[in-house]
Amino acid sequence: MGRVAGRGRAAPRWCARLAFAAAVAAALLLPSVAGISSLALVGLGLAGVVVSVAAGWWALSRRGVVRGAALVLAVAAPVAVVVAYVAARLLWLVVLCGALWVAAAAAGWAALRADAAPAPAPGRPAPPPKCPCLLMNPRSGGGKVVKFGLRERAEALGARVVLLDRDRFPDVAALAHEAVDRGADLLGVAGGDGTQALVAGVAAERGVPFVVIPAGTRNHFALDLGLDRDDPSRSLEALTDGVEFRVDLGRAGGRVFVNNASFGAYAEVVQSPAYRDDKVRTVVKLLPDVLTHHRGPRLTVTAGTVGVDAPQAVLVSNNPYRVGDRAGLGRRDRLDGGVLGLVSVTADSAVQAADLLRGRHAPGLTSLTVPEVVVGADLPEVRVGIDGEAQTLPAPVRCTIEPSALRVRVPRNRPGVPPARPRLDWRRLWRLAFTVRRRPAGPASPAVG
Repeated sequence: MGRVAGRGRAAPRWCARLAFAAAVAAALLLPSVAGISSLALVGLGLAGVVVSVAAGWWALSRRGVVRGAALVLAVAAPVAVVVAYVAARLLWLVVLCGALWVAAAAAGWAALRADAAPAPAPGRPAPPPKCPCLLMNPRSGGGKVVKFGLRERAEALGARVVLLDRDRFPDVAALAHEAVDRGADLLGVAGGDGTQALVAGVAAERGVPFVVIPAGTRNHFALDLGLDRDDPSRSLEALTDGVEFRVDLGRAGGRVFVNNASFGAYAEVVQSPAYRDDKVRTVVKLLPDVLTHHRGPRLTVTAGTVGVDAPQAVLVSNNPYRVGDRAGLGRRDRLDGGVLGLVSVTADSAVQAADLLRGRHAPGLTSLTVPEVVVGADLPEVRVGIDGEAQTLPAPVRCTIEPSALRVRVPRNRPGVPPARPRLDWRRLWRLAFTVRRRPAGPASPAVG
């Protein structure tokens, strides 16, 4: 056992050493070859990024000739930087230094991830339900209910299946309540996140477990539950071999959301009747008015002692999304933290848009975890995207979290949620790479003779 543990510790240690070696090589290579010109190279690259982002803001927030010129500038800025590197015969050096920094970061993340203890999968074994009821939307996700034979498979497992038809039965929540009244001891949904949220609210209210079958287009809730989004039929295993745990639910103006409620740019665009048929053209057409406050209300956000005036976009989520991990963007590490995630973006000029490159340190970006968020407006109503569904609610909209409100049942065998990429902590990497750990003393050898 001691030898196996030693080899297990050696792998992250050598990855950490490789990270330092690549970082040192990148830091020394540029000035050693380019000398004082290395500062100009770095400055030129940063200037190209800033100009490109600022031009992108003009392209999104303007129309006509200004938009066209901004698009040209957004493309021309990085091209000009590359041309300058080629003219100085130093492009190879910049590319090599960039590759070394990428290798350093990759090795560092690998070391920190391997050194971390794996998180146990949540859930306790749950007995099979006696009378499960599954609501299925045949149109959702391009027809996944039919493609994967979900109705037939569910009925073979003893479930009652109700096919959703918004024309005949527009009230999905009422159908879920009716199912429980008829004796259903488990509710499930094969559909998009908006439908999942409606039925999840009923399941929480009636105290029955809830099964998610990812038959929608994006299936963000299923993603954070660790379900198999490529094969939604695997979620049916929760009926026969499932585990159960509790997750939080969010509410915006009384409406339940499992993922998020969005205000501002996205909410305004998604309300357009043309959005579903031509998303790109609708976004390009409407964004200039939204970003310059010529469309939609002027929003205010209050979260505890923090206030934000006139943000262009606000996202309130059921537990916070990963912010610093671009590889895991759109994921939540947990759904039972008992807090809301708040992200708001304010950018009224190209300079402020470029300043967003500073990430969480940018003054136009607010990122918090709070128990309550109030979104106000200078109009009596505000448009909201609740789990992707367009809604209009009276202002102000109060967003809250209901801790452990929903019993979720998932298959015991499922892909799971990939761990978050750790923060690249160079101090921790140094200790991992170069600190010698003493082996614990073993048992004394028995005396001979």
